[in-house]
Amino acid sequence: MTAQELFSTVQFNEAGLVPAIVQDAQSGQVLMMAWMNAESLRRTLAIGETVFWSRSRHEFWHKGATSGHTQKVIDISVDCDGDTLLIRVDPAGPACHTGAVSCFYRTHT
Repeated sequence: MTAQELFSTVQFNEAGLVPAIVQDAQSGQVLMMAWMNAESLRRTLAIGETVFWSRSRHEFWHKGATSGHTQKVIDISVDCDGDTLLIRVDPAGPACHTGAVSCFYRTHT
């Protein structure tokens, strides 16, 4: 899918955002979920690493810019409704700000 096709498929919500699920391309482990707007998706495509929109700070967030724990984008898929992205990455360290590999480390059984 070309970048143009990707943008024509993605359905941003009323706030101009789309959820992005980040998955380790090698292990298949879900690492995190973050929000993207059109510009953060453009930046992600341009640099080949994940860039998100921080709803709390109202600014772009290049994952790993300060920690070094970047996420090299392998591919991006759009779900059937066009309202969620799946970004498969090659992570250079943990995804979670707690230091955990994945933000989904708390499990209920």
